[in-house]
Amino acid sequence: MLNRVPWWLVVVVLLAWVVLRPESLPPELRWSGLPTEPALPQHPAINVYFNQSRASQYRDPYRDLLRYGDDLERQIVTEIGRARTSIDVAMHELSLPAVALALAERHRRGIAVRVILEDDYSLDWAGVHSPEDLPRASRSRYLDWRAFVDQDRDGRLSSDELDRRDCLWILDRAGVPRIDDTADGSRGSGIMHHKFLVIDGLRVLTGSTNLTLSDVHGDPDDPATRGNANHLLVLTDPTLARLYGEEFAWMWGDGPGGASDSLFGRHKPVRPPHTIRIEDAIITVQFGPGRTSTDAASTINTSIGRALSGAVHSIDLALFVFSANEITNTLRQRVETRPGLVVRGVLDPGFAYRPYSAALNLWGVPLSERCMQSHGHVPWEPPLSSVGIALLPRGDKLHHKFAILDSRVVLTGSHNWSAGADRRNDENFLVIKNRTVAGHFRREFERLYRRTVLGPPGPGSERLKCRRRK
Repeated sequence: MLNRVPWWLVVVVLLAWVVLRPESLPPELRWSGLPTEPALPQHPAINVYFNQSRASQYRDPYRDLLRYGDDLERQIVTEIGRARTSIDVAMHELSLPAVALALAERHRRGIAVRVILEDDYSLDWAGVHSPEDLPRASRSRYLDWRAFVDQDRDGRLSSDELDRRDCLWILDRAGVPRIDDTADGSRGSGIMHHKFLVIDGLRVLTGSTNLTLSDVHGDPDDPATRGNANHLLVLTDPTLARLYGEEFAWMWGDGPGGASDSLFGRHKPVRPPHTIRIEDAIITVQFGPGRTSTDAASTINTSIGRALSGAVHSIDLALFVFSANEITNTLRQRVETRPGLVVRGVLDPGFAYRPYSAALNLWGVPLSERCMQSHGHVPWEPPLSSVGIALLPRGDKLHHKFAILDSRVVLTGSHNWSAGADRRNDENFLVIKNRTVAGHFRREFERLYRRTVLGPPGPGSERLKCRRRK
């Protein structure tokens, strides 16, 4: 009977199976005609978006590429376009032209726009005559910027090209006031690592996302990339916006040309966590750095540990950087004292194997197999085999900084789980208690976890990595 089935019918059936069951193929081979997951309901005041979501798709405006994910740049531009009175931007890095153009347009319409950047990313590339004029560490970034702005590839940058693609040129030509973290008279804070916008004293946009091509869409010259795995939250509440506005005000001071009264990093006073209610959600917001010597309770890492200690059933981690020993120790204590608690984790492969990574502790990697022995590193015994590294499109990173506790509490923000972020950086951190919001993060976690290499690395892999690095 089977021998009589026409060959063309077999082909049609196979094609139909691929189209209707795309989850059976690797992501890079799946048909991208329709989203593969239904959209989840959003909280009325807390909307969540992911740039690699399988529930939506958009066309990358720079590579003309139809791809899965929420268009984070378009979402931010839309929110900027709704502004009626003010826009305050505190961003580690800004290189998305549509965002810069939207800010410039709002400024020209009389809306108060202010921008704070990390000093390493506030350099005037357009004024550089040669890469040799730059420090070696900045040359590759400059060349990437130049290749992106030079759209006609003639080796020269015209005013028209700068007007369309150089973000700082766009802001400065429009007269948008901006400063960086050297405005306090220093060489800059640890890192001005914030990623937030406050619009009209009502809406806050924040999350893990830098406003860059690599963090949102992917590398312009590499169609295989899909952008570092990131998320964006849009929260509507005047009290929350006021708290973020106060953080902005500490850093802004008198602004450009004013007194050197801007406060960054450890120069800022201790700001204790604030808890508010938005609809049926309870949110705690905290800004860093705190004080580790005088008031340990004021640090974000302490708040993370306190939240982990309250988990009863599950802890799911999606982290770019995880190296804070105090958090690792708290996590271990909770696992030991709470039988049945399930801990899962997906980490960035570029960071997980570093000698100071907490992943090596969780995997029980002996100190003798690391490049260095740092104080406080204690390998777990038995190892935690439910933590692994994410398999992402080539060139992308897992840039998330979130955890989900008991499917109802989300920890998120700009803050990486490290001692450096806790003690030196300008950071923001949120604890959101709401099942609707947590449902969005759970779906993203499960998407990543399905393609995670679990367990410790093979014997000697860390030692070999160290030898190659040396």
